[in-house]
Amino acid sequence: MASTALLALCSTGALSGLAVEAGAGVCHATPIYAGHSWHEATFRQDLAGSTLSRYLRELLVAACPILQLQALPRKTVTQLKKRCCYVSLDFEGDLRNPACHRPASFCLSNGCYIHLSSERFCCPEPIFQPRLLGQAAPGLPALAFRALQKVPPTLRTQLADTVVLAGGSTLFPGFAERLDMELEGQCRRHGYGALRPRLVAKPGRGMAVWTGGSVVASLSSFQCRWMTRAMYQECGSRLVHRVFN
Repeated sequence: MASTALLALCSTGALSGLAVEAGAGVCHATPIYAGHSWHEATFRQDLAGSTLSRYLRELLVAACPILQLQALPRKTVTQLKKRCCYVSLDFEGDLRNPACHRPASFCLSNGCYIHLSSERFCCPEPIFQPRLLGQAAPGLPALAFRALQKVPPTLRTQLADTVVLAGGSTLFPGFAERLDMELEGQCRRHGYGALRPRLVAKPGRGMAVWTGGSVVASLSSFQCRWMTRAMYQECGSRLVHRVFN
């Protein structure tokens, strides 16, 4: 029943900061102060890893229809995305200049190869530019900035000092660098030049929430919060809210 944003922060040993989560189904930017989520300053983007996998399939089919990629299992497309795709630090420039493309090949289980070019950096780009998928919503860096903008000025610098990345969709090479660059740009453009967000991007951030849960559950102060099967059977589901709220 814990906040995933709070657990992401706990995985780094922090109780205050901004959790920027990008997982399989959704992205969030959630300010946390002293262990409590700031719900009115939390922003959500309904575009994440699963959407990117579908987009990659579309890109590959458009590039080479004869490959019959529609028959590729979803698991294979996800593996292709994780192994070959990366975030560009200059998307428009790379798109215009074929010399900047970094081709890669992926071997399927049947021995055939799929070759990727611009698809490698086009696939994760909608997280930063949802308009590529026809969505008018702002990208994740803009949501992160709005979350910081929404908290009281007295706390803004403290929270910006710990911007924790979490979730499997933050593991693309170049993701942290692009987010850092764009978040800093958002601050400058909107008159917050003195605000210098500091990203925390640990290698194991794909499992940050689970790591944070393990940390919290091992604390001595948490031991009185366990709910046993016998307690649940006696009191029912209402006990969940009584114990964890």
